Amino acid sequence: MKIVLCMKQVPLKDSQVKIAANGCWIDEQNLNFEINESDHYGLEAALRLKEKQGGGEVVLLTIGPARAKQALSQALAKGADRAIHIVHDQPIMDPFLTAQLLAAAIKPESPDLILTGLQSDDGGFGQTGVVLAELLGLPHATLVMEINAENGKLKLKRELESGWFQYIELPMPAVLTIQSGLAQIRYATIKGIMEAKKKPLKEVPVSSLGVDLAAGHMKLHKMYVPVKSKKTQMLTGDAKSVAKQLAEKLKNEAKVI
Repeated sequence: MKIVLCMKQVPLKDSQVKIAANGCWIDEQNLNFEINESDHYGLEAALRLKEKQGGGEVVLLTIGPARAKQALSQALAKGADRAIHIVHDQPIMDPFLTAQLLAAAIKPESPDLILTGLQSDDGGFGQTGVVLAELLGLPHATLVMEINAENGKLKLKRELESGWFQYIELPMPAVLTIQSGLAQIRYATIKGIMEAKKKPLKEVPVSSLGVDLAAGHMKLHKMYVPVKSKKTQMLTGDAKSVAKQLAEKLKNEAKVI
């Protein structure tokens, strides 16, 4: 079984981020980066499937600047077999454009299964996996908590609202977005770290994929820090009058009732 895991490198969770001078992204100077949280669980799901099947290949795929190699190296050290790095220096905030680039790189691989994390910790759109499935013309499931592959079919457990779960079956190949908490994630061993240095890591220039980067469906105009403000309004009159004023404000201004 060949499994492609789409992953992303994001700023460290506790980083103190500042908006860049152009107002359209964060200032990445002096920031540390890590693998996106739900992608850790996607990797764990891929590795467990490979182990359960008694063989196969786990291929990593990411888009990003040179620093993204760090994330790929970490995932290779955990047990992935090889990696593909779509080299692109500018952040892509359009899930459709991201999915187009991923789809272009995935098609020549002809994998049996494609995994993505549920959403990225920086953008948080949660749409890339869904759009990717549509572009590839493959069945798709979100919020996947458990995967079993048998006889060319996938038996899945999905998380729903209010503590409910859904059990479904899909044919392969398919695209799955993995929910955080699927299983206990593993750590890289010293042996794994040493072996990762010898594993193939292919760089693919973004220009070679035939995707028009100017034809995205979303354009980010501005990022800003919300302005903190405090406003106090005094209500006067007797208790009945104040209660009536308060009820009207909660209903018409605050819109909480």
